[in-house]
Amino acid sequence: MTAARQALVLAASRPQDPLARHAGQSHKALVKVAGIAMLVRVLRALQESRSVGPIAVCLEADAPVARAEPDFDALIASGAVTLIDAASSPSRSVLGALETLPPPLLVTTADHPLLSAAMVDCFCSAVPADADAAVAVVRASLLQQSYPDAVRTYYRFAGEGYSGCNLFLLQSHEAVRIVRFWTRLEQHRKRPWRLIAEVGPRALVRFVLGRLSLDEAMGHLSAKAGAVVRAIELPYPEAAIDVDKPADLALVEQIMAQRGGSGGSKT
Repeated sequence: MTAARQALVLAASRPQDPLARHAGQSHKALVKVAGIAMLVRVLRALQESRSVGPIAVCLEADAPVARAEPDFDALIASGAVTLIDAASSPSRSVLGALETLPPPLLVTTADHPLLSAAMVDCFCSAVPADADAAVAVVRASLLQQSYPDAVRTYYRFAGEGYSGCNLFLLQSHEAVRIVRFWTRLEQHRKRPWRLIAEVGPRALVRFVLGRLSLDEAMGHLSAKAGAVVRAIELPYPEAAIDVDKPADLALVEQIMAQRGGSGGSKT
């Protein structure tokens, strides 16, 4: 068994987050699912994973999260979780975190209350040794079969759709190149022509026509970023269900109610 990896949970809140506002919370991470804050659920899953060691949470320097959530405050006081300051975007937060949290680093988000230790362990064990970075995905067909009412964003590659799982592994120091590439894409999100220039028109056309496979897309991304990226397909449909809006919250609470409130995925 490989050594436990450090983990980073992105928990900073965007201004006027609709879910946080709906739930009357300052941060989406504090929204309770079946009585427990999403952030606390994610931290518990990471603590239960045999693949994870030290855990850090990325928050704004003045965030009142610890004071507002006693369970999280207790984790901080015990030293089980450390805090690092968030930057202006998720990619910049990860880039900043890499200065003090060297790879291998598992990255996830606080709005993933269905995350389980089994998912984390499955993902980490499946990442090949030659990968500098890896991203977890779930097939659209699996997710739609299990949860037909789940509204997700799918990326279609050569006839099959995939949904991301907000679960990443930065396995080597070369992974910083992937994060820097992500940062470039983030800053061009309102300028489509710059995005096309970054991705490359040929790959984009093949993607639009449905001729680009997932492995080919990862190969193209690897070449562009200068580091090897792999997509890891998970057998857990719940891994692709995060909570961005009230409808997502209702779905997750329904799933947890069917399982007796524990959350996570059946193993």
